[in-house]
Order: sequence, then structure tokens, then C-alpha cells
Amino acid sequence: MIHDGSLAGRTILMSGGSRGVGLAIALRAARDGANVALLAKTDHPHPRLEGTVHTAAEAIRAAGGRALPIVGDVRDDESIARAVRETVGAFGGIDAIVNNASVIDLSRSGDLPAKKYDLMQDVNVRGTFMLSRAAIPALRESANPHILSLSPPLNTTPRWLGAHPGYSLAKFGMTMATLGLAAEFADAGIAANALWPKTLIATAAVQNVIGGDAMMARSRTPEIYADAAHLVLSQPARGCSGQTLLVEDVLADAGVTDLARYAAVPGTPDEDLIPDVFL
Repeated sequence: MIHDGSLAGRTILMSGGSRGVGLAIALRAARDGANVALLAKTDHPHPRLEGTVHTAAEAIRAAGGRALPIVGDVRDDESIARAVRETVGAFGGIDAIVNNASVIDLSRSGDLPAKKYDLMQDVNVRGTFMLSRAAIPALRESANPHILSLSPPLNTTPRWLGAHPGYSLAKFGMTMATLGLAAEFADAGIAANALWPKTLIATAAVQNVIGGDAMMARSRTPEIYADAAHLVLSQPARGCSGQTLLVEDVLADAGVTDLARYAAVPGTPDEDLIPDVFL
């Protein structure tokens, strides 16, 4: 297989992806002619959130890719098994897993409902581990297998652990699961990496949970995450694994240093952008 920087003909199975960063990653791959399967719960529109797994699939096809919308829940083992089975059946294999599905709640410990703590652990940590694990047999057959989790470096400082312990545990858990898989399957040539941005990304989570319009205006677009993910997924797996990568560093290594086009509000100086958590 020639690694030419393209994902043409490659098959990605992603958790979530109906909107935001996940959809941006899917669309970037689709422009190469990739196959994208999405495992998501969004069978019907949400009153506060745009997009369903079906509208995402339509957008992927319009961008030049092939799409497989799979209605299911990454917390459910049968949904995961079915997603892997249907993706292999539709496209002949799996080349990459993108662990995009994630739940955010920045509540302090005393204010975090037990059900929300469990939800973050089930989606973020367990979902990442179980979806990746279920795809290992298919990934072993790929010429360039990747697992990519949208999770942060293990910056386990009091600043972040103390700010929102429940969410921190869940996001660090995603990264630890990914690094563990990288070590376990290194001999098989399966790359597993985490990827995280230096600034806030303009998504529904920023709009609805973190800071509304003011924070959205000081964020970068999901396309910066998508371009970095594309670079990671298109490089030889044996050359990059077990790393906690930063979006901007991945782009810089590829010679992309002018990031002005990624500002959610054109013309916003870099120094006015809000740093993301965990950095």
C-alpha cells in the first residue's frame, strides 16, 4: 500500500459523528473518497442540536465518500458488535476507528449527579475501549490500521483534576485506554493515538455547556481538528503510535503554521482564542 496522504478507499468506523468535530473529520475523509460508518444514537432530530446520523451520511456522500449510518449506542455491546459487523460487510474491512463520542459535564464533585458520572465513564472510557477492542480483528487485516481517540494528554495536575474531577477522569480514561491498546497491539502494527486541540473548538458543547456565543467567537472551527486527524490517519501506522498528539503540533509538523483560516470569527487574533482544558 502506498501512503500518499490520501484516505481514498479507506474505511473509518466512528462513534458519534452526527455533528461537530466528528462530522468534520468524516467530511474531510469523504473528500478523499473514504468509506465512513457512523455509530450514533441520533436517529431523529434533537430539539437543541442540529443533525442526525442520517443527515451526516447524506453530507458524507455529497462530499464524495461512501457512508453507512448505524443507529446504535456505543454503551451497548450488541450495538458495537453490529457496527463492526455491518461496516465489514458493507466495505470489506476496517482501516481506522475514531473514538469521537464523548459526554461533557464540568460540574464539581458535589454537584455531579451519579448518573452523569456513570454516563461519562460509559461513553468516554468504556465506549472507547470496547469499540476499539471489537475492531481489532478487522484492523489486523488492514494495510494501515489506526485507532484515534479525541482525548487529551495526561496532564494530571491539580488544576484540571480539581476543576472537574468527573470529566477529567473520563477524558484521561479515554487516553489511557488508547495508550494501552497502542502498547498491546504494537507488534501487530496497529497505531493508537490520542488527539486534542490547544484552543476551544466551536461545537455544541462549547455553545451549550462551556460559554455560549462569547466562547464560540473565541474558538477555532472543527475543520482544524479534521485536518489534523486526516494527517494522523493517513500516515504509516508503524511510524506513529502511543502518542498524545496536539492538533496544532500535527499541523506544524506538516508545514501548516498559518492557522488564521480556522478562526471561528475571521480575523480573531490567536492571542484572543481561549485555550482548551487539560493544557
